[in-house]
Amino acid sequence: MKKLITLAITAIMVAAWSAAAFATEVVVYSARKEHLIKPLFDAYTAETGVKVKYITGKAGALLERIKAEGANTPADLFITVDAGNLWHAANEGVLAPVKSETLEKNVPAHLRDPENRWAGLSVRARTIVYNKDKVSPEELSTYEALGDSKWKGRLLLRTSKKVYNQSLVASFIAEKGEAETENIVKSWVANLPVVPFSSDTKALEAVLAGVGDVAVVNTYYFGRLLKKNPDLPLAIFWPNQKTSGVHMNVSGAGVTTHAKHKEEALKLLEWLSSEKAQGKFASLNMEYPVNPEVKTDPVVAAWGEFKGNPMNVSKYGEYQAEAIKLMDRAGYK
Repeated sequence: MKKLITLAITAIMVAAWSAAAFATEVVVYSARKEHLIKPLFDAYTAETGVKVKYITGKAGALLERIKAEGANTPADLFITVDAGNLWHAANEGVLAPVKSETLEKNVPAHLRDPENRWAGLSVRARTIVYNKDKVSPEELSTYEALGDSKWKGRLLLRTSKKVYNQSLVASFIAEKGEAETENIVKSWVANLPVVPFSSDTKALEAVLAGVGDVAVVNTYYFGRLLKKNPDLPLAIFWPNQKTSGVHMNVSGAGVTTHAKHKEEALKLLEWLSSEKAQGKFASLNMEYPVNPEVKTDPVVAAWGEFKGNPMNVSKYGEYQAEAIKLMDRAGYK
């Protein structure tokens, strides 16, 4: 009997040790590129001892993978870019609601899902960049005004097939309604000298080449070009400062519905929102921290202060389908 009791106790201890060892890892599927997340995961492991396993890929492909894996998915945390993608993942049942006072403290409400299924981790501004040799900042004012006749043949855009401009148009629908938004988008299309570009970088390069004079892009693409060429004849303009403010978007993350390590996944998410991690998370991609207690990287801060749109970014997902249809009707390719 003593031998049986000893064996039973040993088995329980081994099981407990195995469970504890298994709980010291968390698995992340990330649409954010490896060089933007690995330094943070390494720092988290060094601080906590928790190993972070991860795979990277395109946002849509990773989402479909998690859905296909179902209850068997190894993913504990899903990191992706754009609030539209986060909203879609949540509404597909991939992300679970969590209760976290830490996230509520570190991430402003308009950068979090109202149902607590995801939280933003870095902020990117989608703004206007212009050629300083051809445009005076006094000529610029709002996104809507880019449809004015003076910008005929001078406006460059990224394709409507990419989520960033879908989210921008979705925010207009949420604020102005479909009819007014469609008129704005049609006015943009009328001013395009060439078909929209496949990336923000190509749009900026086209401005440099003289194809157009202004482009709507995420700020970090401007930052990347500026890093390569400090004498770049381009500058940022912050639109809509007297109205709605600059369009803001996020990269963010949520704990998966079938996470095997829910507690560890939430702890990692909370840590990524902390002052300790936020500066690096944002600065690695020349973005803005979501945590208001964290200072913006000096390179990014040098672009100037601005008023951002306080709209909850989940609206971009809510109106994404309508935005895609509207852009198609307006002839925005």
